[in-house]
Formats: sequence, C-alpha cells, structure tokens
Amino acid sequence: MDERTPVEMDDDERDAFLGTGGTGVISVPTPADDPPHAIPVSYGYDATETTFYFRLAVGSDREKGDVAGRTVTFVTYGHEDDAWESVIAVGRLEKTTAEPIATETLQGLERVHIPIVDVFGEPPRTVSFEYFRLVPERLTSRKESRTEV
Repeated sequence: MDERTPVEMDDDERDAFLGTGGTGVISVPTPADDPPHAIPVSYGYDATETTFYFRLAVGSDREKGDVAGRTVTFVTYGHEDDAWESVIAVGRLEKTTAEPIATETLQGLERVHIPIVDVFGEPPRTVSFEYFRLVPERLTSRKESRTEV
C-alpha cells in the first residue's frame, strides 16, 4: 500500500509541467456578493521569465468585463503516472500592448505556444481577442507524492 501526500514542485518540475502552453481556468473577481467569474482559457508559459500569456475575448458584452489591471487567479492541473499536479498563479493581468512591457512581451511571446481553444456560444470570427500577460505575485506548484507504507 502507498500513502499519497502533496509536495511542492521544484522550479524545473513546475516548468516541465507547464511546458510552453496548455489550458487552465482563470478567475476574475466580481462584486462582493457574486462568485468569481471563472473561465476556461488557453495559456502560453515563458519559463525564462516565469510569465503566463493569455488570448482572451474582450468587449463590453463580456461577463468578466475589462480585465486589464485586475488581480486574477489562474489554475492549471493534470495527471502524470497516476498522480496529480497543479500550478496556481496569482497576479495582475497586463495588456501586452502596454508601453512599458511591449518589448518584453514580444520576446516572451516568441518562447510560448498558446493553444487556440475556442469555447464560445458564437462563431470565434465574431469575437474580439487581445493578449494579456501575468507575472505572478504568488506562484505555487504541487504534485502528489507516493511513499510505501
């Protein structure tokens, strides 16, 4: 029999798990009595700068509203060798076109792969998208560890 316990991943394990991109869920805060607005997203990850990139639908008709400058929580998870792994990043979303970060963003976007995953109730060609980045203020990564008992 084995015992399963969560342990922190080291940076190399975390970066290997995240790869250059994948999918996860981003949660955007809402007014005090409402639950957070959580949406499935695709992401790109730049291990060199420990930065996430997102392609998000934008527009005044979107439930999440304008996300630029808002603190969000991003979660991605998976299973490998019958054990779970997860990463949680918390920080402010920044538009990639913002002047002070535009050059950094171009370099970072060259190192990532953002899968195009469209889960909309309307044709994607009618949806406007913008790119955002998240430099985590908090970043946790855990995996399941098994020990023989």
